Amino acid sequence: MSSRKLFGTDGIRGLANAEPMTPDTIMRLGMAAGRHFTRGKHRHTVVIGKDTRLSGYMLEPALTAGFVSAGMDVILVGPIPTPGIAMLTRAMRCDLGAMISASHNPYRDNGIKLFGPDGYKLSDAIESEIEAMMDNGWTEPRVASDRLGRAKRLEDAGGRYIESAKTTFPRGLRLDGLKIVVDCANGAAYKVAPTVFWELGAEVIKVGVEPNGFNINDGCGSLHPERMQELVVSHKADLGLALDGDADRVLFCDEHGKMVDGDQVLALIAGHWQHTRQLAGGAVVSTVMSNLGLERYLRSLDLDLIRTKVGDRYVVEQMRESGYNLGGEQSGHIIMGQHATTGDGIIAALQVLAALVEGRKPASQTLRLFDPVPQLLKNVKLAAGTSADDVLALQAVQQAVAAVEKRLSGRGRLVIRKSGTEPLIRIMAEGDDAKEVDTVVTDLCAVIAKAAA
Repeated sequence: MSSRKLFGTDGIRGLANAEPMTPDTIMRLGMAAGRHFTRGKHRHTVVIGKDTRLSGYMLEPALTAGFVSAGMDVILVGPIPTPGIAMLTRAMRCDLGAMISASHNPYRDNGIKLFGPDGYKLSDAIESEIEAMMDNGWTEPRVASDRLGRAKRLEDAGGRYIESAKTTFPRGLRLDGLKIVVDCANGAAYKVAPTVFWELGAEVIKVGVEPNGFNINDGCGSLHPERMQELVVSHKADLGLALDGDADRVLFCDEHGKMVDGDQVLALIAGHWQHTRQLAGGAVVSTVMSNLGLERYLRSLDLDLIRTKVGDRYVVEQMRESGYNLGGEQSGHIIMGQHATTGDGIIAALQVLAALVEGRKPASQTLRLFDPVPQLLKNVKLAAGTSADDVLALQAVQQAVAAVEKRLSGRGRLVIRKSGTEPLIRIMAEGDDAKEVDTVVTDLCAVIAKAAA
């Protein structure tokens, strides 16, 4: 099976109107994916959503043309969170779902995330098969002119997602009396997110709800939460939440404006679900980047932390394979198996808000269940054409890595990985001694940078 060249850790992503995010390549993607998921004689259907980037106007018709050429009917829903596409793919019995988004990236980038008929992101194997079809002659998926697909718009997709999200909030609870700041990153959730919380009774202070095609994730959202933090303090709000561009992840700040990451959210939900006997398998799934403090906290509850490589799709795969129903990432992807098939920032926020209502304690207490271990992440940028795998295989680098792992053994962790989307090698270490963590990361960066020169 061929290795993947187009697909990264989360679909296809790149600079808009440059390869691979060009109309012709994305049309070929639609043709190949449509052909791969054409099974049986029924009318095949794909649902396509997008965020608010200017390039969505270019990529949406290109992707539509590819699917139509492959004989698939297309349902266009416009701006909607990525988890909304996963939900609609299943609810509408579609054969495929597609989200046009580059998540937390700036407006100049864009990407494609594909979901199978079960609402889950495609496996590495299926992505490789689609790439192979594109490489081996993209005219093959064309159907006869009388079998071309049709395209139409679905006007109430946002409302369907809103109702679906609200069903995950505990019956009998409301958000009356809570004041929350909701930062939608000028992205896909700019309409639906404030509506969900308002309909459940919260007073909502909106920010990042005026997209113009260029301002998605620009000084707002989960990567730039400063404005949200300021508004929480100035409005004396109970909580702030910041979504990313496609709303599949969320970060929080407490009533004092202090940030809370996905590890604390996993700790909160895990403890609550264990108490109410909702947690499956006695474990939580996260990635190698989750803080050692989370692992120790879960251990105090007699729960395990199962780690995967970085990427929420790998968290989901481990959850499905082993029967766990809670997983996520430090970055704010939270996956709740009984509610969704992928990370959902709005549903995760509803779980946190339910805990606030039920516990009757401020966010600063509700969302701080453990003290994070000092953790430091630095990147080494590689020159064009330099292979991260080749650099990491060098003897000098391997010896330096082994020395650090031995030094931190029993007291901390070291994680080194190549970026899935950029020419970077990421070095992360954590341990109880912050000074030691800083030293080993800085020294390793120097070794790797010298080896890559």
